[in-house]
Amino acid sequence: MEFVLARASAGLADGTIRGDVGHLEQMRSWFGRQLWEMEPSDADAYFGKVPRASPSGTRLRRSQTLTTYFLVLELRYKVEIDRMTGRVTKCPIDEMNRPRGSSDAALRISSSGPEVKMLFAGWGGELATCWKVAPTARNYTASKLMSQVGGRVSEACKLDLADIK
Repeated sequence: MEFVLARASAGLADGTIRGDVGHLEQMRSWFGRQLWEMEPSDADAYFGKVPRASPSGTRLRRSQTLTTYFLVLELRYKVEIDRMTGRVTKCPIDEMNRPRGSSDAALRISSSGPEVKMLFAGWGGELATCWKVAPTARNYTASKLMSQVGGRVSEACKLDLADIK
């Protein structure tokens, strides 16, 4: 569930998230145990046999999905898993078995409400003393708008002054 929420907060489309969950379910079904128990040798066996005939993009996507899943585990549950099982959670995808590709896995964890308020309070205070007021005010307003209504950067770029007023 945390994985799905982290991916949704990163702005991924529902179809992409479903695909990621599908990849994880396939790997879990093959592995037969909890994915957090996977070791590099298990990842070698999986990626060397199961998706071997799949297009390179599919292998890369599965690898990235597994890496991102482990990022969530390591950031949020590493201590708990270690405490409960004595097992250190570590991603089984390493330099040796990482499928070739140019994309990197990305995980975005949303900032808390107080952190966002602190950001905009400090930024708003700088408006009075900044050197170029117009671009700074524009950036502040667009960012504040996106944070409150969930707009996309591409949508904010299309706004003009009349839209803001």
